[in-house]
Amino acid sequence: MFFLTYEYVKYLLHTDSASHFRPVKHMLAASAGEVVACLIRVPSEVVKQRAQVSASSKTLQIFSTILNEEGIQGLYRGYKSTVLREIPFSLVQFPLWESLKALWSWRRGHMVDSWQSAVCGAFAGGFAAAVTTPLDVAKTRIMLAKAGSSTAVGSVLSAMHAVWRSQGLAGLFAGVFPRMAAISMGGFIFLGAYDQTRSLLLEVGRKSP
Repeated sequence: MFFLTYEYVKYLLHTDSASHFRPVKHMLAASAGEVVACLIRVPSEVVKQRAQVSASSKTLQIFSTILNEEGIQGLYRGYKSTVLREIPFSLVQFPLWESLKALWSWRRGHMVDSWQSAVCGAFAGGFAAAVTTPLDVAKTRIMLAKAGSSTAVGSVLSAMHAVWRSQGLAGLFAGVFPRMAAISMGGFIFLGAYDQTRSLLLEVGRKSP
């Protein structure tokens, strides 16, 4: 869903390859992609995080409990905070990824290979993960808060402020290094595989009558 939206919005905002608008195009396309992808990602995240803190419960049981006790809005608790985390993440990751690929292509004199795109994706993902860690901490607090509590119904800024007051800067950046490592590896696989698949599909399209 993310890449369908990402590519479609890039197509709608088609600009000349030399245009200074290209980073803005990538930012807008990535932001739209995240809004759509979070419709699937957030319920999965809510159930996953409940399962992690309640290992004795089965996934389906947790899903049913949320629906029975909180309704559909329970599955989408933290949707806004997740979007507010993912959009800044994508605003950093995707323009940086595209720029690193363009720079590497310019230095090499040809388009980057899929493994080179994957390396660019790892660097871009790791950097974006680091700078958006406070938003991830706030999102996790909101998703795991007791239903009806001030944290559960509060905003990202209020959650971040509560962490800042109780734990300071270290609390806002809790888990930054594991997050960077995981997302760097994810960026390598995710974006490398995407670029390889996209190249294959374009090649098939060119060969089709």
